[in-house]
Amino acid sequence: MIGIAEAFSSRYAQARQKFLQACADAGLAVRSHAHPLKGRDGEALAMDVALDGDADAERLLIVTSACHGVEGYCGSGVQVFALHDAEWREKARAQGVAVLYVHALNPHGFSHGRRVTNENVDLNRNFIDFSRPAPVNAAYAELHALLLPEVWPPDAGNQAAISAWIGQHGVTAYQAAVSGGQYQFEDGLFFGGKSPTWSNATLREVLRAEAQAARRLAWIDLHTGLGPSGVGERIFACSDDKPAYQRANAWWGTPAAPVTSIYDGSSTSAFLTGLMWTAIYEECPRAEYTGIALEYGTLPILEVTGALRADHWLHKHPEAPAELAASIRARMLEAFYTDSDAWRGQIISQARQAMFQAVDGLAGSAAG
Repeated sequence: MIGIAEAFSSRYAQARQKFLQACADAGLAVRSHAHPLKGRDGEALAMDVALDGDADAERLLIVTSACHGVEGYCGSGVQVFALHDAEWREKARAQGVAVLYVHALNPHGFSHGRRVTNENVDLNRNFIDFSRPAPVNAAYAELHALLLPEVWPPDAGNQAAISAWIGQHGVTAYQAAVSGGQYQFEDGLFFGGKSPTWSNATLREVLRAEAQAARRLAWIDLHTGLGPSGVGERIFACSDDKPAYQRANAWWGTPAAPVTSIYDGSSTSAFLTGLMWTAIYEECPRAEYTGIALEYGTLPILEVTGALRADHWLHKHPEAPAELAASIRARMLEAFYTDSDAWRGQIISQARQAMFQAVDGLAGSAAG
């Protein structure tokens, strides 16, 4: 066992090294899928995958980090801690559950401190059928020019226009418009892409290689940026399917804190398009699937959105003064990772509970 603080890192390269070392210490082989680009400091980037358990296990739990790159500071810490956690590893083995750790789904965003991939794509909006017309987000189209003004920080006129839109439609509608996913503005926020990204294709390759034996499959995808600070909301991450929702609630919910859903409006998340977990249905069609996004709060939603606006503005304006660029990057990190022992402790305790619950659920559920 290692200390909680030791499991977390301050840079992608450090996080990757800690993950690889934890796998080595646990006696696990790692399959590294190299990203074609380099990181912020010139380091190699990869989606690293390790299976703890029997490759032929019919019960499989997937634990993933950094779908949204900068959120990997949280998710990587959870994975590294879990690999050093002898009680957790024995629990999974005793129940016949294999655990697949996928470290850094979006390593480029993780290294560069961005939420998006190198294609400026939100990976969790990229899983649509690109042979068909893309969804249209008319509300985002209204806001795009305001979200990315010519100058940063925004001037008084821009701030007034944003405030007026929110005043007319409400904060919830603003969040939905901005974050729901859009496929029209390639430089914009929450852009879903024009084709599958490297991370999309690589994750599918991982699922085909590592998850085909599973007949009961669970997925915990680790996220940050929504909700009260340090609170891990369990957001239903399956199709709008009643039996799957009942399983998720039986595993992870309580009467006081049921599993939330984007389908019924109970989640802090808006309704989203192009979600990553839909790949399970396509790549592992024989498995009974139950999944959640474990979403940890950091800052209030408008502060998080403001940090994302600044990050996208900086990406469009690489000539920005160094001091301004540094402040924008620091603001992004603060929006998605709270650098305190108390917050990290909350992250580990809630993730650990959810993982134990997933193993119990997989061991007890009926085969699909």
